[in-house]
Amino acid sequence: MTDLRSRQTKVKSRKIFANAVSAGALAAAALGGALVTAAVLSAGFARSTISADTFRQLDLFGEVFEQVYENYVERPEDAKLVKGAIDGMLSELDPHSSYMTAEDFTRMQEQTRGSFAGLGIQVVMDNEGPDKGFVKVIAPIDDTPAQKAGIQTNDIITEIDGAEVQGMTIDEAIEKLKGAKGTPVEIAVVRDRTKPAFKLKLVRDIVRVPAVTHRVEGDFGFIRISNFSEQTEDGLLKALKSLDKSIPGGPKGYVLDLRSNPGGLLDQAVAVSDAFLEGGEIVSTRGRNAKDTLREMGSPGDLAKGKPIVVLINGGSASASEIVAGALQDRNRALLLGTQSFGKGSVQTVIPLQNGLQGALRLTTARYFTPSGRSIQAHGIDPDIEMP
Repeated sequence: MTDLRSRQTKVKSRKIFANAVSAGALAAAALGGALVTAAVLSAGFARSTISADTFRQLDLFGEVFEQVYENYVERPEDAKLVKGAIDGMLSELDPHSSYMTAEDFTRMQEQTRGSFAGLGIQVVMDNEGPDKGFVKVIAPIDDTPAQKAGIQTNDIITEIDGAEVQGMTIDEAIEKLKGAKGTPVEIAVVRDRTKPAFKLKLVRDIVRVPAVTHRVEGDFGFIRISNFSEQTEDGLLKALKSLDKSIPGGPKGYVLDLRSNPGGLLDQAVAVSDAFLEGGEIVSTRGRNAKDTLREMGSPGDLAKGKPIVVLINGGSASASEIVAGALQDRNRALLLGTQSFGKGSVQTVIPLQNGLQGALRLTTARYFTPSGRSIQAHGIDPDIEMP
């Protein structure tokens, strides 16, 4: 970025812009969707990939930035201008690419570890259709304020504490939903598009997410996976061992409940699938760059020993849940029961900016495909047996 920096030494605002670009601040957006985190990478521009035309476009941005900085009716805040530009840029890509502030990045890391503060609701900004500009619920997390209040998959949040959501970025909406334990927040929700919104008052709490729970159902083992955090693989292994001990001779089969599971970490989805498969392909990802195109292969050893498996899915089963359901369905290892899943088949890579001091970029870098080559994006997984 030396060339860009040298061209912007005369005007203070252009200096600010150059520093922001060199820091990677033009790559970003907000916490909110049920997203598969593929990897955590260190940020940096590859100078050779930026064309002369790109530099001309950056000069245009620099000129606009300068005019706003020097002539707007009130003195604008540099950070807000740059962040607004980042949010606008990423909103043109897809609803899952976003910028996280340093605080949001820390919260995301806490969430993948299985404990965080908030409402316990996974959301995304709806970027098309009649609900464009509103926050859409992917799924509430088990035993959280959101679930207890009756929030459902595909609910549309139109107001937060009296403020209209339309016109906010996903980052701004989530910032309003977040807060300290014990504090209230009122939201307006549209569920039936033919009826007016209704209001709910929720009290924020510490959300502790047990990734895996299990119980005995007669001669069968019932395993509920509520999310794919760092705890999921270990939780599944413990559940299988416990059920094997609790049922004489071991379970005759298993029910794997992935309903309203909004997803999480890709490696955990692969590990869960691998537990029930005898090696072979689990999922493939295909991206623009060679490093984002790969096949995830399982290892020998079916921990369920070939016993029957029924997987429960619904419209709130998204992302990593769809990887598991799709792999077990394609490999003829399980029967899928329920309703069509959410349809989030993209992979997000988390890229820290300035080692996380300036937050992180969550960027869609690939789409994933089931072993048979099906893309789940925007369609989802169809159950073998439809059962609302």
